[in-house]
Amino acid sequence: MKYQSFMLKVVDAKKAEIRKALKDAGIEVRALTEVYSEESGTPQEGAGTDAEKK
Repeated sequence: MKYQSFMLKVVDAKKAEIRKALKDAGIEVRALTEVYSEESGTPQEGAGTDAEKK
């Protein structure tokens, strides 16, 4: 058996919803950990841009 790790970025999803969607697709999830979260709102200056391009 081969274990793999992936990073998944989502908008407005809960861990339980992600786990269920993956399970429904036949994907076994060993662990699901939230590593970063931020509130969306008014975009800040430079948000979503590459710092090296400035």
